[in-house]
Amino acid sequence: MDRSAHVFVAGHRGMVGSAIVRRLAGLGYEHIVTAGRSELDLLDQRAVRDFFAAHRIDQLYLAAARVGGIHANNSYPADFI
Repeated sequence: MDRSAHVFVAGHRGMVGSAIVRRLAGLGYEHIVTAGRSELDLLDQRAVRDFFAAHRIDQLYLAAARVGGIHANNSYPADFI
């Protein structure tokens, strides 16, 4: 494992993403890169490509998702696919 690699964690504020960030930090990774929705639109391919180039991203952990509780999942199942 190259702990000097630039690692991007998408969804770093969620339960899974924050656990990944903590684990990477605990393993000694030096360059953990995060960006919130206001900083990077993951649906904009050009923006993502530019962001990756600017931050020299070597690894990606994708934990970003739209989530809801039991009621939201039952009421709007297609929105969470």
